[in-house]
Amino acid sequence: MATVGGLLESAVARLRMAGSESARLDAEVLLAFALGTERTAIVAEPELQVAPPAAERFEAAVRRREHGEPVAYIRGLKEFFGLAFGVDDRALIPRPETERLVELGIADVMARLGARARAGGDEPLRIVDVGTGSGAVAISVAVELRRRRVDLAEDVSIVGTDRSANALALARENAVGHAVADVVPFVEADLLPDGPGRPPAFDLVLANLPYVRSAAVPELPVAASFEPRDALDGGPDGLGPIRGLLTRLDDALASDGAALLEIGSDQGEAARRAVEDMLPGWVWSVETDLAGLPRVLRVERATGS
Repeated sequence: MATVGGLLESAVARLRMAGSESARLDAEVLLAFALGTERTAIVAEPELQVAPPAAERFEAAVRRREHGEPVAYIRGLKEFFGLAFGVDDRALIPRPETERLVELGIADVMARLGARARAGGDEPLRIVDVGTGSGAVAISVAVELRRRRVDLAEDVSIVGTDRSANALALARENAVGHAVADVVPFVEADLLPDGPGRPPAFDLVLANLPYVRSAAVPELPVAASFEPRDALDGGPDGLGPIRGLLTRLDDALASDGAALLEIGSDQGEAARRAVEDMLPGWVWSVETDLAGLPRVLRVERATGS
């Protein structure tokens, strides 16, 4: 009977040959998946014997990874902001860098709730997650606000939008899994809800829209080729969808509202120019990630405008 250590060593060699830059981690995660246990458990017990059915599941998973399929799709889940999200080829896999968008969104919401309470306001804050994909941003915000005892019915109103019906179906499944389906609806829309029944202006717009330059998409790691291209491709300079959202902000944002838009680490200057060209007189800033790189563009009206 094969052992954990033997299976891992063979898989690591195969995945390295296939071009994986994280062959050891991939193998450990996939073996833990095949065994139905935690990665730390198998790392600690290399001599543990692996029954044939689990070894066969592992072999099938390694074969898929050899062909470039993302580990997250093979497992069917991805950890994001301390939560587990179901993932498949209906939507982009949530990236760790997007957690910065969630952190900033939660901080903004809490500050607004505090200011509203001091002013005696009782209207719920309206939040929209544009291009929600798997629903990771909207759901993470909702779960964290609930943990902080924010009433998700009375204090805030959160909605996710996407133009992909398939992505929205996945987002709804994740919302059910995290017990927020009753308070976080997902609607099909090109960026923002429009037409009859259009909601009032939003206090906070969150968006992780495609921002990879079209020419760079084929150069991404092979795993990205399994993801929906329209969830990655941001047009010639990567800012096409972001510009589309900027054109809608004057109507979509409340007078004191703000938009937080994830951008590429090399797009800080280009994003600034886009705001100045399309929303003259508005205030902008760029928040960095843990590596000190541009990550989130904040856009709002100038005070008093």
